[in-house]
Amino acid sequence: MALWGQSRIDCNVLNSRILSRPVRYCVLLPPGYSSGTKPYPVLYFLHGLGQNEQTLFNTGGWNLIEDLRQLHKISDFLIIAPSGFRSFYINSYDDKLRYEDFFLREFMPQIEHKYRVQSGRQSRAITGVSMGGYGALHMAFAHPELFSSVSVQSAALMTKSIPELNAAMRSGSQLGQVMAPVFGDPIQVAHWRENDPLVLAKEHAARFKKLAIYFNCGRDDDFGFENGAEALHRLLQAQGIPHEFHLYPGDHSLPYFLSHMGETLEFHSRAFPAGK
Repeated sequence: MALWGQSRIDCNVLNSRILSRPVRYCVLLPPGYSSGTKPYPVLYFLHGLGQNEQTLFNTGGWNLIEDLRQLHKISDFLIIAPSGFRSFYINSYDDKLRYEDFFLREFMPQIEHKYRVQSGRQSRAITGVSMGGYGALHMAFAHPELFSSVSVQSAALMTKSIPELNAAMRSGSQLGQVMAPVFGDPIQVAHWRENDPLVLAKEHAARFKKLAIYFNCGRDDDFGFENGAEALHRLLQAQGIPHEFHLYPGDHSLPYFLSHMGETLEFHSRAFPAGK
């Protein structure tokens, strides 16, 4: 546990029955939480590949959040970051790692029982970077009844065809090695389509017309994820789904994420009931 001004970070472990393993998480509690009784909105933050539940708070994000609060650019809400391993925040094709089931059926209910969280989708939001961006879009698009807003940065949206992705796996690429345990090798097509945010945006967009959506990506993303971001923008635009999209100068790096993270937090602050 650490202190900074009046806010507080609470890091703990949830022993998951679904995953049969402990899952670490950290919660940023806003000023006044410890001394008050009122409930707060909640923003779930999903980290990227190679990161963990502490990355947001240990790499400059905490200071950024405090500065935004002191400047009255964001309201008070909880920010909750669970460890996502290498799961892409979905159930794996073989159900060996049922992360989505864990998140929806264990993590959210237990977290929202333990902490003072406002009830209802209007006070619940989700955000993420890179792999966590894929997960956040998937969660929000697949379960729009649970979230009122979603934001992502440099989401791992892949526009290559299934054969191209399978070829990348066979070549031994780093991305292929990461994807195989989640999506199969070769990729299980039905499972891929059930989870891909681009497919969900194309086939089920009518379901999330009330979802507030924000996303950005660097023009020179190291993995070419700007192509996925532009594809998502076109899909939502074609179906008349309101959203905010930005392509900025930059790559796929922590400095890029931090330079635009303030926008995502301000976006959610405006979307929460207190910000409207």
